[in-house]
Amino acid sequence: MIAAALWLAPLLDTPVTALAWGVFLAGIVQLLFQIPALWKIGLIPRPRFKRAHEGVSRIKKLMLPALFGSSVAQVNMLLNTILASFLASGSISWLYFSDRFVELPLALFGITLSTVILPKLSSEHATDDPQAFSNTLDWGLRLGLVIALPAMLGLMLLSTPIIATLLQYQAFTAYETRMVAIALSVYAIGLPGFVLVKILAPGFYARQDTATPVRIGIIAVGSNILLYGIVVIPWILLDGPAPHAALAFCAAFASFVNATLLFRKLRQLGVYTPGNAWRSLLPRIAIACAAMIGILLTLTPEPDQWAHWSIPFRGLTLAGLIALAAATYLSALRLQGIKPKDLLIGQ
Repeated sequence: MIAAALWLAPLLDTPVTALAWGVFLAGIVQLLFQIPALWKIGLIPRPRFKRAHEGVSRIKKLMLPALFGSSVAQVNMLLNTILASFLASGSISWLYFSDRFVELPLALFGITLSTVILPKLSSEHATDDPQAFSNTLDWGLRLGLVIALPAMLGLMLLSTPIIATLLQYQAFTAYETRMVAIALSVYAIGLPGFVLVKILAPGFYARQDTATPVRIGIIAVGSNILLYGIVVIPWILLDGPAPHAALAFCAAFASFVNATLLFRKLRQLGVYTPGNAWRSLLPRIAIACAAMIGILLTLTPEPDQWAHWSIPFRGLTLAGLIALAAATYLSALRLQGIKPKDLLIGQ
């Protein structure tokens, strides 16, 4: 997308138009990228629309609720954006930037896991293998938390370095960096909830139950709105600092409401039973996260220093901190007997 935008910028009136065309062209490239692989395995789709076909009716019935059930976070973000328009100038941008940085690990890991386990869950449900179905969900949840928890802590602890390295140039001042960093630190709290929702929802979709995630999603959106009255409005009336971060907190809290209700419903239906591995896994994750926190708190430079460094030095320093944090976390897991290979292939 960036390459396309840079190529188109001299040909168009504004950089914003170039970015819009860059997104469009990147989508086409992403589609075309898949065609050779599909051709190789003989799965190039041949669209044939038959309005009266039973499958078309079933897909329409299942797809529309699934779209809402998978988009609760986006709905809450839209509501937050509307409310942010009544706050200080810049609040919408601060929330948008923080959301983008949370969406990155969510897209890389949460959506990837969701894509991987959905066909497997569907197959296990079709073959009436409830134990395998439960094991697949359990594996997805374990791997999701192993990734989401350190990612959450990394975004919180490195919020200022991330923003200062990637955004704080020219008109983007240290004040904007601080405001975005605050929102990012708060919004990142919800990352495990966002990831768990992406893993738990396929447990319903694989059983062709799209209504339950919608009902739970409506409750999650309602909890977000309810928190506006409990947290945001009093915060604004009391003239609290960074009220846009209160909006981020509402969205983060709603993600855990969504994940908790999905988890509880799967347990009530008897299709998911947590495995014994959780008893030893959670304490080990906590120890590994503590080691990572210690490293970052010790080695991360003070926020004011980043603005005085060159772009390459900022980038190298940030990359080094991220690499060191990841290495510390994985090493701590390994020392406790958890191998990344076991998490990736084991169930």
